[in-house]
Amino acid sequence: MKKLMFIFIFLLSAVCLYSQNLQIHYDFGEDRKYITTTLEMFKPDEYGSFFFFVDMDYDYPGNKSMSLGYWEIARYINSYFIKDLSLTVQYNDGIMAFKDNGSMTAFPLGQAWLGGITYPLNLGIITLNSELLYRQARGSAAPDIQITFVWFELLFKEKINFTGYFDYWTQDNHSGDKMNVFQLEPQLWYILNKHLSIGGEVEISKNFLPYKGWKFMPTLGTRWEF
Repeated sequence: MKKLMFIFIFLLSAVCLYSQNLQIHYDFGEDRKYITTTLEMFKPDEYGSFFFFVDMDYDYPGNKSMSLGYWEIARYINSYFIKDLSLTVQYNDGIMAFKDNGSMTAFPLGQAWLGGITYPLNLGIITLNSELLYRQARGSAAPDIQITFVWFELLFKEKINFTGYFDYWTQDNHSGDKMNVFQLEPQLWYILNKHLSIGGEVEISKNFLPYKGWKFMPTLGTRWEF
């Protein structure tokens, strides 16, 4: 999913930045072949910033109406004791609908509360905005840890936007043990003007609901900045 956090949710140092964008992707991964939309907003204020995104897949059998809805919202609070360090509280939730033997069935997509710290790691050629999070998922036997890295780079005289994120966390499996979950989602956009970009992304994941094992899901899309 486009947590997409293209996510420049972590341009926290650029407190003058406000951004809201709508993305339309065609997903041509295995057994997918449908449209996904993503709406994102990042807004700073005097205390920190807000970020949210909403993903919607359009693959309902028959009329290709919405089959999945997923969103994340995060609040970041500046730390006045350690430079560039922020505190964060986040909420994730979603649901997927599909037909099963002629009737509609709904499948939850991991309601979770998260809290932790964020800090930018300057690696010279790129800055990775890092998060260390305590994760409490609904129904989980015990809390988990999540590690997130987000990047946002403008290349080639600011005509190419290279952005994305990496997530790692643990969660319960059906046997009651913990399993590892990975998500890597690099995006590349060619900026046509201040509003419109074209490009796409590749989502590489392992054990991310509702799928088991590794998944490789490329897209082509457009992005409109409001």
